Amino acid sequence: MKTCNSCNNHGHYCIDNIPIFHELTPEEKKDIMDSSSHKKYRKGDIIFTPGDSFDNLFVVNSGMVKISKISILGKEQILRILEPGDFMGELSLFSKTILNNTAEALQPTEICIIRGTRIKELLLQKPEISLKFLQRYTERIEESEELIEQIGLRDVEQRIANYLLLEIEKNEIENKNNEYEITLPVSKGDLASLIGTSQETLSRKLSFFQDNGWIKLKGQRNITVTDIVSLENIR
Repeated sequence: MKTCNSCNNHGHYCIDNIPIFHELTPEEKKDIMDSSSHKKYRKGDIIFTPGDSFDNLFVVNSGMVKISKISILGKEQILRILEPGDFMGELSLFSKTILNNTAEALQPTEICIIRGTRIKELLLQKPEISLKFLQRYTERIEESEELIEQIGLRDVEQRIANYLLLEIEKNEIENKNNEYEITLPVSKGDLASLIGTSQETLSRKLSFFQDNGWIKLKGQRNITVTDIVSLENIR
């Protein structure tokens, strides 16, 4: 396993992908990278599972990771999808928490693993980073509350409409002749788990949306929103 200095690309480190560390000096970034490790995962590889215990921060350098929980009945609920610049394992930095989620690489993925002791030192030395860390964690709580609201208070059609609209907003997808072209970042099976439904129900509802002229389905991951007003009314 290499140190994260192997991520150095003409003076650009993987840590540069993480907004909370943007204020660090090049020397501080190099110090963190010297004490970190760099690991590659293939699609489908498991990064950690419930019961694992770490004192590290896992940073997604490239690729995509899903964080999920499996119910006692074997049903998967995806909690969030991580992309480059996102991190995981932050709870274990502040308590001896045993992990209760599963992290799986959705595509070839590179992870930088930063030692927890170095992160703690950094948070004590630089209060502004602590505030950014807290801000990101607050966003995670809000995302969890949104997920609970989605599943508990909205029907499947509302969840699908809301997801598509959020993809347009998050990715700043441009309006092209009153159409918005979305490429799903995950498979429809994972999307179904993310919004708390079955893949069969998702496929049936997407076909219903298409029959109503609200969307157009193209292949496995391409959806064109053709009537954004109707989706906003459903949402």
